[in-house]
Amino acid sequence: MTLNFETMTEQQILAIANPIMDNLMKASTQRDHARHVRDFTGRLKAIVTPDYLECVCQQYQAEKGYFTTRTPIAVLRRPDSAAILWKQHFTKASGEFVAEMVLVHRDGQYLVDHVMVF
Repeated sequence: MTLNFETMTEQQILAIANPIMDNLMKASTQRDHARHVRDFTGRLKAIVTPDYLECVCQQYQAEKGYFTTRTPIAVLRRPDSAAILWKQHFTKASGEFVAEMVLVHRDGQYLVDHVMVF
C-alpha cells in the first residue's frame, strides 16, 4: 500500500519534517555534507555534491549569517508528497525568508526530494 500524504494531518507531517529540516540546517551550518544529504532522495543527492554544498554554504553564511528561528507557515498535501513552508530568520540578514521542503515516502523512508531557503 502506498502512503498518501493527503490522509495525514499537518501535525503528523510537521512531526516528520521538522527533525529532518533541523538536521539539514545544522549540517549546513557545520558544512557536513554526509549528514546534510542523509535524508535526500537519490535525485537530490546527485545535485547536492560536496562541492555544491560548500559553495552554497560559503555564499549564504557570508551574506545572511546562520539560521535562527523557523516557524511553520503551511503544509501542502498531495497524494505522493507534502510541501512544507516555514518562515526563516538568519543571524545577519534582517527580514523574513522562506524555507521549503518537499517530503516523499520511498522504500519505507521519509526523504527530501527538494529543499531551498530563499
